[in-house]
Amino acid sequence: MSDAQQHGSGAEGDFDLTQFYQIFFEEAAENLDLMEQMLLSLQLETADDEELNGIFRCAHSVKGGAATFGFTDVAGLTHQMESLLDRLRRHEIQPNAAMVDVLLQSADVSRSLLARHQAGGVGESPSTEALVQRISELASGDGPTAASAPARATIQPEPAPSSEQPSAAATGTGERSLEIIVGPLKDMAQAEAIRELFRDIPGLGTIEAMACDQADMRKYLVVSSTSSDELLDLFEFHVSRSQVLIKDLAKTLPAAPVDAVAVFRATQVLPGSMALDDPPPGTPLAPSPGFGFFDGAPGAPSSPSAHAPIAAEKLTAPIKPMEKPVAPLAQVEAATIRVSISKVDQLINLVGELVITQAMLAQNSRALEAGHFQKLMAGLADLDRNTRDLQESVMSIRMIPMSVVFSRFPRMLRDLAFKLGKKVDFVTMGESTELDKGLVEKITDPLTHLVRNSCDHGVEMPDERLRAGKPETGTITLSAAHQGGSIVIEVRDDGRGMSREKILKKARERGLEVSDQMPDSEVWQLIFAPGFSTAEVVTDVSGRGVGMDVVKRNITALNGTVEIDSAEGYGMRVSVRLPLTLAIMDGMSVGVGKEVYMLPLSSVIESFQVKADAINTVGQGAQLVKVRDEYMPVVELERVFQIPRADRDRPSDIMVVIEAEGSRVALLVDDLLGQQQVVVKNLESNYRKIPNVSGATILGDGKVALILDTGALVRRSRH
Repeated sequence: MSDAQQHGSGAEGDFDLTQFYQIFFEEAAENLDLMEQMLLSLQLETADDEELNGIFRCAHSVKGGAATFGFTDVAGLTHQMESLLDRLRRHEIQPNAAMVDVLLQSADVSRSLLARHQAGGVGESPSTEALVQRISELASGDGPTAASAPARATIQPEPAPSSEQPSAAATGTGERSLEIIVGPLKDMAQAEAIRELFRDIPGLGTIEAMACDQADMRKYLVVSSTSSDELLDLFEFHVSRSQVLIKDLAKTLPAAPVDAVAVFRATQVLPGSMALDDPPPGTPLAPSPGFGFFDGAPGAPSSPSAHAPIAAEKLTAPIKPMEKPVAPLAQVEAATIRVSISKVDQLINLVGELVITQAMLAQNSRALEAGHFQKLMAGLADLDRNTRDLQESVMSIRMIPMSVVFSRFPRMLRDLAFKLGKKVDFVTMGESTELDKGLVEKITDPLTHLVRNSCDHGVEMPDERLRAGKPETGTITLSAAHQGGSIVIEVRDDGRGMSREKILKKARERGLEVSDQMPDSEVWQLIFAPGFSTAEVVTDVSGRGVGMDVVKRNITALNGTVEIDSAEGYGMRVSVRLPLTLAIMDGMSVGVGKEVYMLPLSSVIESFQVKADAINTVGQGAQLVKVRDEYMPVVELERVFQIPRADRDRPSDIMVVIEAEGSRVALLVDDLLGQQQVVVKNLESNYRKIPNVSGATILGDGKVALILDTGALVRRSRH
């Protein structure tokens, strides 16, 4: 490929295509991910044309972009994938598991090649020779399916001048003779790229140049069984749809000669390709408010989408000048835009500062007389409402569906189950549940550990499952759902579950303090101890005791909790609870002495006033309070944070019940100061890690308040 082809050319001279690299890399990654998902869900026995065409389009998009930017290694590999997929979608060969495997491996190698190009060519390029050879062998189709495919007839007509209509040829194989007009073109390499499609894609058909009087137009005679819409999909990467007119020569033509190029130029006042129905000879075109391009208008196309471009299959007589201007046909507009994460984070930070400013104004206005400053109070109320709406809208920008995380596991489980010799079905629920992007990126690795453990430790071998009266195929379920101000992600399996005796035995061997009277919930928590593993054989999959402690540490760092429930012989469930976002949250402010602390509102259950004699002291100085026939531990924040108190005679008499990790504790405080939105500031990155504190925020009076780690306070009460 020459430099001019690689970097492009135009009316203003050469320009650098590297400015579009990042967009291409992102779109290529999306196409490869989508192709992988479709391959994993492909039913080999009942694969339909829509599924195979969708996989083909993904490979073609990557190939076309790679060729445009000069990434010949990616273009070469995806071209071979195209060849195999094209034979599959034309039913010349039957799909099988080996084809899915090689296509998945090719997608992996394509990602590696693209990552190398994105890094500027750093690193060793993976070899594709073996993959290309395997794809060629599978695409050769030596089986009976390929042998029984009908031979395709080709037609090589002589070029005809544009004022004459070539005669339609019936091939008897479902193929059509098409006249395709492309233009106007500034770069003739675009037209050549269309011809290359027919050379690169086996079975697409034949293409022959025809004479054309216009220097910036190209006309071709194409013999193909591919539909016009599919041809337009292929052409669209090189030229826009408005530059392509497809005419079926086998259909009835108008009696009067037509200059097709002139008509095509006339139709280009309306963006997008068009399909016009032939009226009976001598019948004038009936005027209509929609001019035949809108649903419900006379002559409107039958397509359900009024604005979708449609391939022109027939041409009418020359179009008469319209008496009034016509509104352009609506173009298909992009539903999304790509925005840098740094820009979104900057916007969120600005909204956070606005929330702090609004809180300051609200606090300073409390001393004002409402009657005298009625307009100011009304304006502050509007500011409060608009700030909250703005904050929710901005935060929703960072929220992405859990399907982004879930989509990574089917391929991993497929390969892992094959490696272990197990049969596993993977079920996902709640894919549309949204979570902050920052949390999504950090939760992926812990979930990967949990899913791998379920497959390795949980699901039994097929023969073992059959002996236990279970189906030989195990099931791993990954679900997500909102609960209050949190998101709960569960990993469940119907495998062997955990053995209480085996865990206690292993804990004693490691010198951990355990007893046979420990409740199950505490026994299950032992597997999160560093280096703890009950695997009898160490493999490259698991058994080294590395993973579950990392899972717990990573989730705790996100202010989340992990809970385990298991029944031996029936399965296991791991529940991960996370806050919806790390940036802004609703909190309750409490006062202890002269200090103010914030509690996540999602963790607060209730609050009440208590008398000193209602608090009971038990062994080792622990305190309990009875709340509706239930005793719960009492945590004195004054003692936890060693807060100096000027009025020692005034005892704390307010309890705030919080819940975390499935347990409840009562916090003893002096005052309830109110509820408000707080902007979470990371204390660890700005100062250092503080026990029992998850972050900090700025109050309306400018002071800093610590946000309490409710999970840590609950764990403190247990010990």
